[in-house]
Amino acid sequence: MTTETPSDPRPSLAALSAPLVERLVADAPMLRLGVERVGRACVIDAGIGHSGGLEAGRRIAELCMGGLGRVACGPVPVPPSWPFGVTVHSAQPVLACLGSQYAGWSLSHGSGKGAFFALGSGPGRALARQEALFDELAYRDTADTAAFVMEATALPPAELVAHIAAACGIAADRLTLVLTPTQSLAGATQVVARVLEVALHKLHALGFPLDSVVDGIGMAPLPPPGGGFLTAMGRTNDAILYGGTVHLHVTGPDDEAEDLAHRLPSSSSRDHGRPFAEVFAAAKGDFYAIDSMLFSPARVTVTALDSGRSFHGGTLAPDLVERSFRDVR
Repeated sequence: MTTETPSDPRPSLAALSAPLVERLVADAPMLRLGVERVGRACVIDAGIGHSGGLEAGRRIAELCMGGLGRVACGPVPVPPSWPFGVTVHSAQPVLACLGSQYAGWSLSHGSGKGAFFALGSGPGRALARQEALFDELAYRDTADTAAFVMEATALPPAELVAHIAAACGIAADRLTLVLTPTQSLAGATQVVARVLEVALHKLHALGFPLDSVVDGIGMAPLPPPGGGFLTAMGRTNDAILYGGTVHLHVTGPDDEAEDLAHRLPSSSSRDHGRPFAEVFAAAKGDFYAIDSMLFSPARVTVTALDSGRSFHGGTLAPDLVERSFRDVR
């Protein structure tokens, strides 16, 4: 397996994540995961026909960050009735979150009731490079293996598997797809572990310079899994929007750090203040009708490393988290 070009000191996401894939497959029985072949690719079922679990979700979240992030389950401060959550951090948050974890590649096959659709995230995105974002990151990975994570409730068709492998420039039998339904234990865990990625994505949308981001850490409560897709989607989003906290360390002027702290939290959105399932229903199921500025953590701290000053923005909304975690749709 090759790594980055000599001119790019950043690590290879594919190289770092390959051992994580191997361990996930090796430990599949212990983690309650299914492993099978579809179109010669290795497909790991983490919640469709196999139950998966919290540890599977934690490991999948680290895989999704391309081996550049660490995810731990443990206590979180709020809400009182849901005292456990995830903490995620990365020494290379831009590459780990935007270059790997972000669900930026839209994948679909077929039409009508039998159609398959999922957003692809994970280290394989840097091989396929189907998004303009990679030109902005000036990052290109090369490898003979690729791994993706998809929030899917069905196995992908062989034709789509072949398309993904071709886009990555690898043989289909060197491709791994990890499927994590949102309402599963593993799915809910790996979605909430995107709390730092959500902050990085909004930071990018606000135009803050990515090369000024040095380090980052975040945490959010774990919602109860199960129920239908709308319930699960609402709870996992609300865990971040109203229960998520992120601390970023940046270089540059204090006024830019302060401005980021004020603009980054979800409270800056016009759609803030209602459980996400209600916002989604009001938008008649159209994601594009929802204010994109809503998708960010509830509370942020931005530390300006040059001066040592820190700036705070947003606030946790434990009552909204409680309401969301108890509501079933």
